Amino acid sequence: MYQSGLMYCRPVSVSKGSELPPPFLRLAGDPVRWRLLRELAQSDRRVRELVEAVGEPQNLVSYHLGKLRGAGLVGTRRSSFDGRDTYYRLDLERCAEALADAGAALHPGLRADPRPMPAAPRRVLFLCTGNSGRSPMAEALLRHRVGPRVEVSSAGSQPKPLNPNAVQVMAGYGITLRHEPAHLDSVSHKRFHLVITLCDRVREVCPPFPRMIHWSVADPGDLEAFQRTAVELDTRIRFLQPTLADLKD
Repeated sequence: MYQSGLMYCRPVSVSKGSELPPPFLRLAGDPVRWRLLRELAQSDRRVRELVEAVGEPQNLVSYHLGKLRGAGLVGTRRSSFDGRDTYYRLDLERCAEALADAGAALHPGLRADPRPMPAAPRRVLFLCTGNSGRSPMAEALLRHRVGPRVEVSSAGSQPKPLNPNAVQVMAGYGITLRHEPAHLDSVSHKRFHLVITLCDRVREVCPPFPRMIHWSVADPGDLEAFQRTAVELDTRIRFLQPTLADLKD
């Protein structure tokens, strides 16, 4: 499986069905419709009140209200005082569902109800150059968050001893970091659900794996830089968990 020489890691593919923005984003992305949604989020309004609020002609306001009604985001009700008047109201429940759908279309971690991790452990590999800081920290953080539902390891293209700053920073997360640096040759023949490269250098020399993504994380120097790196990795890993649940064997 290993091939020497420079090469780009093949990323996880994005399905063709996700090329267009979700309907809610296409609707709300129009400035007039967004202002109408904002107004209706505060109070039910009549057309003439919306015309005044957004400062646009009535025919344009009516056109955009029709689009929002067609999408099920806005409803109407005849005035019980003057039947000639119609009040427009925003369906907040439908907006919440549409926003959740839009988030899920962007990234699994933005779902309102992320899928649970499968019973079979997900196998994940983190790679960086030295396997002394970023990748062992990422390995430890993912294992700390997910536990036995993940089999995680790390390696490097030029391994060197574990950095004491990584040990100290992980202790702040309640993690006792013990790690023997490994060369990526030792894992190139193994199968993983996902391989994540953490530095730009290793991204271009790593062997090809079926599913790969890249996080461009700066090589930390001093303790403060390691602390920032840990925060970045932990945030990325928190959003990685739903992605792992979506991966197929």
